[in-house]
Amino acid sequence: MINNLIKNFCLITFALIAPITLPAGGIQKSLNQNKFPHNTNEIILSSNASLYSCPEINAKELLVLDAGITLSVLRNWKVNKNETWVRVELASNKFLDDPNKILKGWLKM
Repeated sequence: MINNLIKNFCLITFALIAPITLPAGGIQKSLNQNKFPHNTNEIILSSNASLYSCPEINAKELLVLDAGITLSVLRNWKVNKNETWVRVELASNKFLDDPNKILKGWLKM
């Protein structure tokens, strides 16, 4: 009886404590551990640019972005020494904007 009580206590303690160390459990890794670009997290367009569906020139053009739009940088993709692409997300109000509005795409740098 005491043996079962100790086993159950250990099991319950483990079930309550262990999940907080998992990524979905609530403990967040510091931003330095992630592979974010260290220089910038946002860019402001100085001229009109096209937003593409994937990091290729022949990819489908999703929309043309006007100068002055602020974009959040999600990741970089280096095709070769001369060609770099950036995965970006447009700022939006998720509650008020159209749910079908394109918010993410690739931008050639």
